[in-house]
Amino acid sequence: MNSSYDTDVLIVGAGPTGLTLAASLAQRGISATLVDRQAAGANTSRAGVVNARSLEVLERVDVARRLVKEGIQAARFNIRDRARTLTAVDFSTLPTDYPYSLLVPQSITERLLLDRLTELGGSVVRPVSLTTIEQDADGVTATFDDGRVIRARYAVGADGIHSTVREQAGIGFQGGAYDESFALADVHLTGDVSPDEVNLYWATAGLTVIAPLPDGSYRVVAPVEDAPENPSAPFVQQILDDRGPGGLTVIDVVWGSRFRVHHRVADTFRAGRLLLAGDAAHVHSPAGGQGMNLGIQDAVALSEALAGVLAGGPDSLLDDYSAARRPIARDVVAMTDRLTRLATLPRAARPLRNALIRVMGRIPKANRALAWRLSGIVYR
Repeated sequence: MNSSYDTDVLIVGAGPTGLTLAASLAQRGISATLVDRQAAGANTSRAGVVNARSLEVLERVDVARRLVKEGIQAARFNIRDRARTLTAVDFSTLPTDYPYSLLVPQSITERLLLDRLTELGGSVVRPVSLTTIEQDADGVTATFDDGRVIRARYAVGADGIHSTVREQAGIGFQGGAYDESFALADVHLTGDVSPDEVNLYWATAGLTVIAPLPDGSYRVVAPVEDAPENPSAPFVQQILDDRGPGGLTVIDVVWGSRFRVHHRVADTFRAGRLLLAGDAAHVHSPAGGQGMNLGIQDAVALSEALAGVLAGGPDSLLDDYSAARRPIARDVVAMTDRLTRLATLPRAARPLRNALIRVMGRIPKANRALAWRLSGIVYR
């Protein structure tokens, strides 16, 4: 890098995607500047699953082993109708060193990624918001709300669904949103609930997911017509009574929120020297727990492409990144869309859906195929 650049790569957005990319580049000895508009990292659980493929790629930055120490290894994903199991997706026989879903809050994932970045000499510039970004034949120039200007060879938008980088690059973001909202709450429970399995309940009243977290709480996610902004204990209790296995009591709500789900994919992940990764490039339903995982995998793939170009390789390596990752994003969006539409079928169609799921659960090939997809190793 010569004196006309402040950094080789400017990364906008310090969520899991941006942190993974910054750490991956730092490990390769590449100068990168990571900025974020928030004053501090995530302090809530949000995404709660790291899948096998993400753990495989995070080995390259020495973060996988740290995550495993702090998470719950869930080798089974059960789809149930009340107490009856319709199908059980078994990860334990997958050809990977991580034959499970790792249940760990996003806040811990971000902390461990930041710890690793710091070890490698990196940091996050906070809080600064990108106002404009322009590119020319030699690099990009980014201006921020505090007046600073950063000149870089390349810039990456890891700045989420409302990405400023994507918008200023003029990249389309096709898709839409689902009608129903989702309630999310981390709660303390009593009753017969598994401490090391994820359970998806497809009841006539609607869907709910219950997943254990390392602090002893449980993640509850449910689509509802109009979710409250802050789900209360009585609200979550009613969901569990209507949709869960029965016999569960909500003691308290640790944290909760609501969200609406979009399904969109950027028209390209590259426009010249501007690149996209994570939610800036694709967003989809949380069904299957793929969102954060797909972004982490984007970041490692993009770090390899950028390293190749900065080492003198062909510029086409960045086109290859877009060409490889965008079809995967489209495939994941299609899969999660099918799962979400199944989950939000009209009440009259739900008993038939459950019967069909029970039949599918008896087909080993179908079970294995779902395990490969949910684990992400199908995208190696």
